[in-house]
Amino acid sequence: MSNGVKPGGNRLFLKKSVVQIQKEAAKSELKRTLGPINLMSLGIGAIIGAGIFVLTGQVAAANAGPAIMLSFVVAGIACGLAGLCYAELASTMPVSGSAYTYAYGTLGEVFAWIMGWLLVLEYGVAASTVAVGWSGYVVSILSDFGISQQIFPTIQYAGGEGPQWATPLVQLVQTAGATSFPMTGSFNLVAAIGIAAVCGLLVLGVSESANINNAIVVIKIVVLLTFIAVGISYVNPDNWVPFIPEPTGVAGQFGVGGIFRGAAIIFFAYVGFEAVSTAAAEAKNPSKDVPIGILGALFVCTLIYMAVAAVMTGVVPYLELASPAPVAVAIDRMGLEWANVPLAAAPEGQLNMIAFLIKIGAVTGLSSVMLVLCYGQTRIFYTMARDGLLPRAFAVIHPKFRTPWIGTIVLGILIAIAAAFLPISILGDLVSLGTATAFSIVCLSVIFLRIKHPDMPRPFKVPGGIFTAVLGILACLFLASQNLIPMFQHAAEDNPLPLMLLGGYAAIGAVLYAAYGFWNSKLAKGIDITEETTMSSPAEALGSGVDNQKD
Repeated sequence: MSNGVKPGGNRLFLKKSVVQIQKEAAKSELKRTLGPINLMSLGIGAIIGAGIFVLTGQVAAANAGPAIMLSFVVAGIACGLAGLCYAELASTMPVSGSAYTYAYGTLGEVFAWIMGWLLVLEYGVAASTVAVGWSGYVVSILSDFGISQQIFPTIQYAGGEGPQWATPLVQLVQTAGATSFPMTGSFNLVAAIGIAAVCGLLVLGVSESANINNAIVVIKIVVLLTFIAVGISYVNPDNWVPFIPEPTGVAGQFGVGGIFRGAAIIFFAYVGFEAVSTAAAEAKNPSKDVPIGILGALFVCTLIYMAVAAVMTGVVPYLELASPAPVAVAIDRMGLEWANVPLAAAPEGQLNMIAFLIKIGAVTGLSSVMLVLCYGQTRIFYTMARDGLLPRAFAVIHPKFRTPWIGTIVLGILIAIAAAFLPISILGDLVSLGTATAFSIVCLSVIFLRIKHPDMPRPFKVPGGIFTAVLGILACLFLASQNLIPMFQHAAEDNPLPLMLLGGYAAIGAVLYAAYGFWNSKLAKGIDITEETTMSSPAEALGSGVDNQKD
């Protein structure tokens, strides 16, 4: 029976029935082959990325100092609460689209749209953030060979300096009690090229085998463990004093407030755990394996993050870590003369092999993360377009490559522009704000289903039920507020740019839904949508890359 498009309040909250969502899942024919170790590995591989390789130095220098170690704990706890809610929903509705689909089946279409638009921040803008960090490590590697200055000469701007063609057009400069956003006269061409390369691979449908992905996971972990093992002997405990720097008077700059502000920013470092929950449909025993995978991955990554942060701030005074490649800054500061090998082109005629290999590992790991994030973003838009909430172009599959090529190209262009023109600090804020808000909606979805469908089969149930979900909402919204409040403060005191970007982004989303999604929703028109198998599951996306399956 056709529902038709009927303007009105109830129309905005039109829901997919859980039966319909489960019907969509049934056609995907996913095999239950993943055990707890597989899921934990999947989570660790997805979590370890830009957060530790990129944002750690920024947060230590501007917000938390050595107490960034505590920021990781706070963010990890909030993610753990949200992760349990994800696991319950994933075990009940194991479908593609992830949190977007959960919101569609519980809270209604307008919430599904909001969730989908927030996921652009979680995936698309996150890919921009990773690209900025990736460019920092690429430039650092080139400098090891003595060719960085020839390609990327240093440019000066108000309050700082950076390499030309690897520095965003807008920069954030923080001084005592003041923040400014000077124009650099350059843009980050290297980051844009990185995004273009990744999206080009996604259009072609180049598969990343499970073995390659596992190898990259191992490389990332080995790189960080090597950094910790080598760096311990170069730590100067004086750099940890004071452990919690005195607040400057600016909200979020050091003190206890800086710890929470830091947690809000590096919340982004944990977003990969979502891959574990969305792989529930492929878990051998979801009620046991998924929570082990989520909590195990979060626990392991939190320990690694804290150890890396401890070494980083112990080797380099925290105020000197404001770099898109902080691990490179720390490893260079160590000196490591015993690892030098002769190389005529390198500065001083020597190349430090340990530093070089760690940077190569960082570039490899970040490349993989960019691929996964861009992949995830195109598949979210694919699902929304299939539901009629976005133009059909985003769901058009290339006849040869069997990939959503138009959507991938469009998103690639937008992601590259963000990476080229915006500083990593603003990008990180937007990602963490969007992610924390999205996670709170996931927790709200659990509460809704517990109240409306108490007897629904749940292979996994959140321990503590509604109480845990409420704690998840409060924790995530608190961290989101730690990113949102500074945007209002900047708008009132020095520069409205961050708030203008957020407001403009929200306005574009509202206009798109009002002008297109509201009138073209297939659910509202009574069109039955079944799950297409053209797209891989999230687990396949991380484990096997992009499959060239036919629809």
